[in-house]
Amino acid sequence: MILCVLMIRCSTLALSAAFLTLPVAASAQQATEDRTDIRVIGRRDPEGLLPDQTEPKAVSAISADFIVKQAPTLNAFQLVNLLPGANVASSDPYGLSTSSSLTLRGLGQDEIGVLLEGAPQNDIGYYYAYPSQFADPGNIRQIALAQGSVDIDSPTVGGAGGLLSLTLDDPKATRQALVDLSLGSYSLRRVFARVDTGTIGTTGLKAFVSYSNTRADNWRGAGYDTRQHVDAKLLREWGNGDRASLALSYNDANSASYPSPTLADWQAQGRGFNHDARYSPGNTNYWRLYRAPFRNLYASAPVHVALNDRLTLDSTTYLQFGYGNSPYGTQLATTGNFLGNEELTQPIALPGTVDGVATVLGNYTGDQMRTGNVSKLTLRAGVHRITAGLWFDYGTDRVAQSYTAVDADGNPADRWGYRSKAIRTADGRLLAYENQRTVTVTKAFFLADSITLGPRLTVDAGFKGVGLLRNGRNYLPGPQTRVRRDSFTALPRAAVHYAIDDRQQLFANITTNFRTPNEFTLYDSYDGGVVSTRGTNALKNEYSVSQELGYRYIGPNLSASVTGFHYKFRNRQLATVIDVGGAQVNSTLNAGGQTSYGVDAEIDYRPARGVSVYVSGEYLRARIDDDLPVGGDYLPTRGKRAVSSPTVQIAGGGTYDDGRLFGSIAGKYVGRQYATFINDESIKGYATLDVAVGVHMADWFGGKRTDFRVNAINVTDPHVLGGVQAVSTNAGDVIGPRGTVISGYAPAYYIGSGAAVAATVSRGF
Repeated sequence: MILCVLMIRCSTLALSAAFLTLPVAASAQQATEDRTDIRVIGRRDPEGLLPDQTEPKAVSAISADFIVKQAPTLNAFQLVNLLPGANVASSDPYGLSTSSSLTLRGLGQDEIGVLLEGAPQNDIGYYYAYPSQFADPGNIRQIALAQGSVDIDSPTVGGAGGLLSLTLDDPKATRQALVDLSLGSYSLRRVFARVDTGTIGTTGLKAFVSYSNTRADNWRGAGYDTRQHVDAKLLREWGNGDRASLALSYNDANSASYPSPTLADWQAQGRGFNHDARYSPGNTNYWRLYRAPFRNLYASAPVHVALNDRLTLDSTTYLQFGYGNSPYGTQLATTGNFLGNEELTQPIALPGTVDGVATVLGNYTGDQMRTGNVSKLTLRAGVHRITAGLWFDYGTDRVAQSYTAVDADGNPADRWGYRSKAIRTADGRLLAYENQRTVTVTKAFFLADSITLGPRLTVDAGFKGVGLLRNGRNYLPGPQTRVRRDSFTALPRAAVHYAIDDRQQLFANITTNFRTPNEFTLYDSYDGGVVSTRGTNALKNEYSVSQELGYRYIGPNLSASVTGFHYKFRNRQLATVIDVGGAQVNSTLNAGGQTSYGVDAEIDYRPARGVSVYVSGEYLRARIDDDLPVGGDYLPTRGKRAVSSPTVQIAGGGTYDDGRLFGSIAGKYVGRQYATFINDESIKGYATLDVAVGVHMADWFGGKRTDFRVNAINVTDPHVLGGVQAVSTNAGDVIGPRGTVISGYAPAYYIGSGAAVAATVSRGF
């Protein structure tokens, strides 16, 4: 309790000092005689691939020098596609659609923590992160990918897959502006403008704000995407490394939802598996019924303050708001309806009814708010660097699956799915298939010690305790009204880092991670007035133990790393998508135990100034440890390959920049991926290739930055399935060892995106 009060007071004082009473006195420089630092002989990676790392774990990263050469619309998942273990499935070449996924070492994006300026970006209910909502690439200084674990102070739940951290560019010290204009395939139009204030008077404050507006037609099928985005950052630095900032990121998008085929659909229709371009009465597959509008605001206020020469405070306060709809087309009858387990005896009024049936927009809306703070104190005492901290997170998620009227031309009366405009029962209640509100409260504490044992050896040990409470209310009539789930998980860890010399490092670590079942599993689902799926709070948390052993070399012209890893899971939870009343709803399957091991490697060779050649790869062996219980029988899954876990991935690329001409190339091969626990369905391996060329023209236009570049995305245009969108236990019927016929159901897949070309002109002022 004392620690909590101290951190809250210190955090408040630091923010006040940074923004209200500037300037402040410089803090004393942190003492260095308490610890011998290792000096790494290398140089800044000028091409933006494989920046220097000294962490005792696997970490890969790309920086702005690489990002600026890529297509300006690409999202964070697409940008890290070259890094070891990153398996990216993207439904559109520009990264605008919400239909995309990222797996790391075979672990899905609901197992990957995502931070922007230290603030969590994952959905609080389902743990997904949506990269099309993240900051614009032009404002990102670095994207770091820790493939094996999250940091002990990371405010994330469920990080067995690793941590994706986005760091925004700091505001410039001088006043300046930048404008990007892009045109491309599928009628792409994009404008991006950023203004930096420079240092504002004598306050020491500096800031930037940017705005982007993007529109592109769907690359397959009817429809188009729109995205408006604002990023801003306010920064104050003082003393020796003290700093406080406020970062904002706002996104307003209306995105296409590309349909995901089964294997049979793909074989029959290929890329022709799309929503319909024209509406006819009774058509529930019309493209306007599948456009997903979302608005999100993320705010983060990280602070770093040296309280004295041995004690520092780091605190990040964050706030998020988000509302969106993932709609679909469906039909309703005026009679024979149920609300939960209650039969509606009075007909409901449905515009456009024909023979008692009307085509409507099925809404799946989510209204989220999330706020929290993570703070830590770091004390240097002799050979020890002791860290103690707290994390508190409060989030609400209001989910409703309602219905909205559609006019004679197929246009929804309200594409946002607002409850106030949705169809009502005869007595005025909201007609909903699902209607609930969940409050999630996360409390965590952590304690760690980094011990310097000589000039080259460091040993880390830490412990994190996380308590997660869900309280919810089911607003549908029925036996369930309130839900509650409370759990606590202990997460010990340890790591060793040894500097062989000034260029070579060895590291090893052991970490633990957990993931609670998502909120959907708590609630009853109804079909025809009967509970079809009973909610439960008895599902066990996933728990994993992972180890890494790695070698890292950092030289003036060559950098490389190789990491062996091993995972052991209990109650492995796999995210999938299920059909609930026509809506595609995120759900969880318990796959029992799982064992994974493999090797990640990457190398960056810089033979000359401005030239970088990069190669990465992964070998992964992931196997299910248990037979899966189904009813009174078992599905024989022991020893089967884990889903979405390609055995081999290989990536290669490079960049070139001689001050006049520049460009990049990036190729990726992803091996076969299984989509069912029983391994009776899979997709073949495939390869992609992106190319960029450009020219710097500043000396032709007054010395101000003026660049022109052309990005060719997925230039080989392979007609492939790019990833697994919804896994299943078995695609075909299977006879269990006790003689039960276990019925199968087909998995669904992402169709790999087509080729696209975008041209961009950038001009600085």
